[in-house]
Amino acid sequence: MTTMNISLPDTLKDFVDEQVTGRGYGSSSEYVRELIRKDQDRQKLRGLLLEGANSPPSAVSDEDYFAALRARVRGQR
Repeated sequence: MTTMNISLPDTLKDFVDEQVTGRGYGSSSEYVRELIRKDQDRQKLRGLLLEGANSPPSAVSDEDYFAALRARVRGQR
């Protein structure tokens, strides 16, 4: 693991310290790592949503379609 130093105004440092204390993080680094992971997840989800929005429809999304999906999830194929 490498080290990265960041500068924060006092108000942001105080906020981070409150999050660490109040939400059970072991350190400010742990809190920041979680924020970065969540942002990575958000960006990945955004990319997938945009990819889906830009793709042609593959099936009609009617009641039968959703019933089949529910059945598949329940293992009833």
